[in-house]
Amino acid sequence: MASGSRDNEKQPGFLPIETNWFDRLFISVVIWVALSLLWMRFIEPFGLSVWFAAAISAVLGAYIIWKG
Repeated sequence: MASGSRDNEKQPGFLPIETNWFDRLFISVVIWVALSLLWMRFIEPFGLSVWFAAAISAVLGAYIIWKG
């Protein structure tokens, strides 16, 4: 009977704070904006499009929402 209590236990994520899915979504959006601004300032002048930053942010955001 003790094995059924595993469903009620919270699995800690890698973020150092307790979050719900909306908090993790907000963190992902903030990271997306910051990465896009940094990309446009420092990387885009070398010829790499900001779409690369959007793809990196989408993958990172999905990981944060899923595992964070």
